[in-house]
Amino acid sequence: MTLSTRDALKQTALITDDERYVLVKLPAAAITLGAGVLAEVGSPFSAIIVDKDEVTLIVPDEAVEEFEKRLKGVAEVSASGYRLITFDIVLPPDLVGFMAAISAACARAGVSIIPLGAFSRDHILVGEAQFDLAMDALKTLIEQA
Repeated sequence: MTLSTRDALKQTALITDDERYVLVKLPAAAITLGAGVLAEVGSPFSAIIVDKDEVTLIVPDEAVEEFEKRLKGVAEVSASGYRLITFDIVLPPDLVGFMAAISAACARAGVSIIPLGAFSRDHILVGEAQFDLAMDALKTLIEQA
Protein backbone atom coordinates (compact mmCIF):
# COMPACT_ATOMS: atom_id res chain seq x y z
CA MET A 1 0.00 0.00 0.00
CA THR A 2 1.28 3.43 -0.97
CA LEU A 3 1.35 6.08 1.74
CA SER A 4 -0.72 9.14 0.86
CA THR A 5 0.22 12.66 1.86
CA ARG A 6 -2.83 12.84 4.10
CA ASP A 7 -1.90 9.58 5.87
CA ALA A 8 1.69 10.74 6.24
CA LEU A 9 0.56 14.02 7.79
CA LYS A 10 -1.72 12.20 10.24
CA GLN A 11 1.27 10.14 11.41
CA THR A 12 3.73 13.03 11.58
CA ALA A 13 5.16 14.31 14.82
CA LEU A 14 6.86 17.71 14.86
CA ILE A 15 10.27 17.68 16.51
CA THR A 16 12.46 20.66 17.24
CA ASP A 17 15.46 21.40 19.38
CA ASP A 18 16.64 24.48 21.22
CA GLU A 19 19.39 25.23 18.73
CA ARG A 20 19.79 28.38 16.68
CA TYR A 21 21.15 27.58 13.23
CA VAL A 22 22.95 29.74 10.70
CA LEU A 23 23.70 29.37 7.02
CA VAL A 24 27.33 29.67 6.04
CA LYS A 25 28.27 30.36 2.42
CA LEU A 26 31.70 29.31 1.19
CA PRO A 27 33.20 29.50 -2.29
CA ALA A 28 32.71 26.39 -4.43
CA ALA A 29 36.41 25.61 -4.15
CA ALA A 30 36.17 25.46 -0.33
CA ILE A 31 34.46 22.08 -0.19
CA THR A 32 37.29 20.54 1.85
CA LEU A 33 37.10 23.37 4.40
CA GLY A 34 33.32 23.01 4.63
CA ALA A 35 33.43 19.24 4.99
CA GLY A 36 36.15 19.53 7.64
CA VAL A 37 34.15 22.01 9.70
CA LEU A 38 31.02 19.88 9.38
CA ALA A 39 32.91 16.76 10.44
CA GLU A 40 34.00 18.48 13.64
CA VAL A 41 30.69 20.14 14.54
CA GLY A 42 29.31 17.09 16.33
CA SER A 43 25.73 18.38 16.29
CA PRO A 44 22.73 16.09 15.93
CA PHE A 45 21.70 18.26 12.96
CA SER A 46 23.90 19.91 10.37
CA ALA A 47 24.10 19.85 6.60
CA ILE A 48 26.35 20.60 3.68
CA ILE A 49 25.04 21.45 0.23
CA VAL A 50 27.48 21.68 -2.64
CA ASP A 51 26.65 23.08 -6.04
CA LYS A 52 28.62 24.63 -8.87
CA ASP A 53 28.49 28.11 -7.34
CA GLU A 54 28.97 27.62 -3.61
CA VAL A 55 29.21 25.39 -0.57
CA THR A 56 26.51 25.97 2.04
CA LEU A 57 26.77 24.76 5.61
CA ILE A 58 23.86 24.63 8.02
CA VAL A 59 25.31 24.53 11.50
CA PRO A 60 24.44 25.56 15.06
CA ASP A 61 25.30 29.19 15.75
CA GLU A 62 28.05 28.31 18.22
CA ALA A 63 29.87 26.27 15.56
CA VAL A 64 30.63 29.47 13.64
CA GLU A 65 32.22 30.95 16.75
CA GLU A 66 34.21 27.75 17.29
CA PHE A 67 35.57 27.72 13.72
CA GLU A 68 35.79 31.48 13.26
CA LYS A 69 39.55 31.48 12.57
CA ARG A 70 39.21 28.93 9.75
CA LEU A 71 36.18 30.66 8.24
CA LYS A 72 37.37 34.26 8.57
CA GLY A 73 37.72 36.01 5.24
CA VAL A 74 36.27 33.01 3.38
CA ALA A 75 32.74 32.62 4.71
CA GLU A 76 29.59 34.67 4.56
CA VAL A 77 27.28 33.94 7.53
CA SER A 78 23.53 34.59 7.49
CA ALA A 79 22.63 37.58 9.61
CA SER A 80 19.55 35.99 11.11
CA GLY A 81 19.17 32.75 12.97
CA TYR A 82 16.97 29.84 12.03
CA ARG A 83 15.12 27.17 13.97
CA LEU A 84 14.75 23.57 12.87
CA ILE A 85 11.49 21.65 12.52
CA THR A 86 11.79 17.93 11.75
CA PHE A 87 8.88 15.87 10.49
CA ASP A 88 9.35 12.72 12.52
CA ILE A 89 8.01 10.10 10.16
CA VAL A 90 9.85 7.80 7.77
CA LEU A 91 8.81 9.02 4.34
CA PRO A 92 9.02 6.82 1.26
CA PRO A 93 11.03 8.40 -1.57
CA ASP A 94 8.06 8.17 -3.95
CA LEU A 95 5.66 10.13 -1.71
CA VAL A 96 4.19 13.02 -3.69
CA GLY A 97 2.93 16.22 -2.12
CA PHE A 98 4.17 16.03 1.47
CA MET A 99 6.53 19.02 1.27
CA ALA A 100 4.02 20.84 -0.94
CA ALA A 101 1.44 20.60 1.87
CA ILE A 102 4.01 21.76 4.43
CA SER A 103 5.09 24.63 2.22
CA ALA A 104 1.51 25.71 1.49
CA ALA A 105 0.58 25.72 5.19
CA CYS A 106 3.61 27.84 6.02
CA ALA A 107 2.96 30.17 3.07
CA ARG A 108 -0.64 30.75 4.22
CA ALA A 109 0.79 31.77 7.61
CA GLY A 110 3.32 34.09 5.96
CA VAL A 111 6.28 31.93 6.99
CA SER A 112 9.31 31.57 4.74
CA ILE A 113 10.92 28.11 4.84
CA ILE A 114 14.13 26.44 3.78
CA PRO A 115 13.13 22.82 3.03
CA LEU A 116 15.65 20.00 3.44
CA GLY A 117 15.21 16.34 2.68
CA ALA A 118 17.25 13.57 4.25
CA PHE A 119 17.11 9.89 3.26
CA SER A 120 13.90 9.19 5.16
CA ARG A 121 12.85 12.38 6.97
CA ASP A 122 12.17 15.93 5.89
CA HIS A 123 13.09 19.09 7.76
CA ILE A 124 12.54 22.81 7.40
CA LEU A 125 14.40 25.79 8.71
CA VAL A 126 12.35 28.86 9.63
CA GLY A 127 13.48 32.23 10.84
CA GLU A 128 13.52 32.53 14.63
CA ALA A 129 10.92 35.29 14.56
CA GLN A 130 8.52 33.06 12.58
CA PHE A 131 9.06 29.83 14.51
CA ASP A 132 5.87 29.97 16.60
CA LEU A 133 3.79 30.90 13.54
CA ALA A 134 5.26 27.94 11.66
CA MET A 135 4.62 25.49 14.47
CA ASP A 136 1.02 26.67 14.85
CA ALA A 137 0.40 26.39 11.10
CA LEU A 138 1.91 22.90 10.94
CA LYS A 139 0.00 21.67 14.00
CA THR A 140 -3.22 22.88 12.38
CA LEU A 141 -2.31 21.16 9.11
CA ILE A 142 -1.66 17.87 10.91
CA GLU A 143 -4.86 18.13 13.00
CA GLN A 144 -6.94 18.75 9.89
CA ALA A 145 -5.38 15.97 7.81
